[in-house]
Amino acid sequence: MNDQAATFLKASKHLSKADPLLKPVINSIGPCPLKPYRYRFALLLRSIVSQQISTSAARTIYLRLHALTGKGQPTAEKVMQLSHEQLRSVGLSNQKATYVRHLAEMVMQNKVRLHKMHLLSDEDVTSELIQVKGIGVWTAQMFLMFGLCRPDIFPHDDLGIQNGIQKIYELKTRPDKQTCIEIARRWQPYRTVASWYCWRILEMETPDGPW
Repeated sequence: MNDQAATFLKASKHLSKADPLLKPVINSIGPCPLKPYRYRFALLLRSIVSQQISTSAARTIYLRLHALTGKGQPTAEKVMQLSHEQLRSVGLSNQKATYVRHLAEMVMQNKVRLHKMHLLSDEDVTSELIQVKGIGVWTAQMFLMFGLCRPDIFPHDDLGIQNGIQKIYELKTRPDKQTCIEIARRWQPYRTVASWYCWRILEMETPDGPW
């Protein structure tokens, strides 16, 4: 078992004890499989592409962009070789094409140090990323969770998290920000893992029971 798997196994045990309502969810879904993602630029690129459009549309546009950058994963260097018109040609809006190029510029200028992100604190990672046009706190949180696998990130403004909490706690209405934060306190220091279970529970079929 690698260190990441051991950490998440420890997290599941902690969460099961700390939150009795989350325990059956964990037992039903099984271990959290998150692991750091090597291609950090590509992850951020896909995050920008995916904003405010459907999953299928985002996938199509990203695959076109990926093909345009050539073999291997997209990099800042490859994107900088593309014109604004080429970026638009894959289906990116004018605004998103600008965002994509700005991301590449910031990485090339070493203002966003993707190669050092694993050495930075959560706060410093967020501070660097939100310098990029089109990247806000939520995107930075997703990068921390899925790119770096930081264990204690809680995106309380995420609609999926709110809906997951509503389902797990059988609330009549979707919880507000403060309610989510209060519930998540018991999940520390593994709010990333608890958040993953909140998302997963929404994807599960429910023919025979609550999950």
